[in-house]
Amino acid sequence: MSYLYETHCHGAQCSRCAHSTSAELVRAYHAAGYAGLVLTDHFVTGNTAVDRTAPWSEQMRQYYDAYLEAKQVGDSLDFDVIFGIEHACEGFEFLCYGIDLDFLLANPDIPELPLEEFVERLHEYGGVVIQAHPFRYAPAGTPLPLEILDGLEVYNAANHAEGNHNAMAAAPADKIRTSGGDIHLASDARVGQAGIRLPYRVVDSKAFAAALRSREHKLLIAGQ
Repeated sequence: MSYLYETHCHGAQCSRCAHSTSAELVRAYHAAGYAGLVLTDHFVTGNTAVDRTAPWSEQMRQYYDAYLEAKQVGDSLDFDVIFGIEHACEGFEFLCYGIDLDFLLANPDIPELPLEEFVERLHEYGGVVIQAHPFRYAPAGTPLPLEILDGLEVYNAANHAEGNHNAMAAAPADKIRTSGGDIHLASDARVGQAGIRLPYRVVDSKAFAAALRSREHKLLIAGQ
């Protein structure tokens, strides 16, 4: 038996580009047969809907409240809702797993950190950093910061085919490979087209990061 998880999706409370709430996404993925999802809203360095003029603690609580709202719905459906973020830095975007509200509150200088220092802090906390849709905006020859990253999102349901092919080719064998829907709308037909399959359930971000590091997952690509 395997358990299917979405690794990349956005709710309207914290991602400006999203059109459905985090709770609506949970219901859509549950209906599609997933065991859970990781809510990876755009962080304050990217296309966030969070009020960046608010104190840092209030900004971070907005992220976590969106997650808690989704988790409450997930718990009622026996569906795992996991916290993550999509962090923009140095022209790239990164899916970050294994972190929580405590990490964010303790690191108010995240927006100013160079990528290498950000990744180092996240690793010290037990997290995993995956580059999202690596070639969506960049030419195929654009250098990727692979030496400091844990892996690449080699399939993104919202990417054009060329971008996915480039990402698959660029991912070294020693790096983690993931597949994500990058879903912003609960009724999107691409719900069910991407994700990872695990041989067991994971209930929080730490467990999800550990599962990725174990490389026991299989990729769902274009619904297969």
